[in-house]
Amino acid sequence: MKTFLPKDPGDNRQWYVVDAAGRPLGRLATRLANVLRGKHKPTYSPQVDTGDFVVVVNAAKVKLTGRKLSDKLYKQYTGYRSGLKHTKAGDLRARHPDVMVKLAVRGMLPKNHLCRGMISRLKVYATESHPHAAQKPQALELK
Repeated sequence: MKTFLPKDPGDNRQWYVVDAAGRPLGRLATRLANVLRGKHKPTYSPQVDTGDFVVVVNAAKVKLTGRKLSDKLYKQYTGYRSGLKHTKAGDLRARHPDVMVKLAVRGMLPKNHLCRGMISRLKVYATESHPHAAQKPQALELK
């Protein structure tokens, strides 16, 4: 018996489009992270990046449950003393709704050398329109 090791698909990756309107942020992020990693394929292997491209539209309409709009904080440290900056989820959603989705997905990807390639295949847009129509993305069913 030989162990099957999948090859990096290169240019043969699938494109998927996801409508984030009304979907809870955490559940959406876990599904997107699994598709970016390639866990939805039967040839999944954790040491090989076999994931696909994902285009997320309507990121401004993603749902945050409970009081997360006012209580959830995104922290950023500048590197200087007393340089910790806080941004509330409501403020981040108003300014950059695509960043909120991208941060949630990035936190669910593995913290290794494959993460940078995976997160670069995630394309997030605040509105309905996106420039990836030429790739003919398929609609991804979220459960």
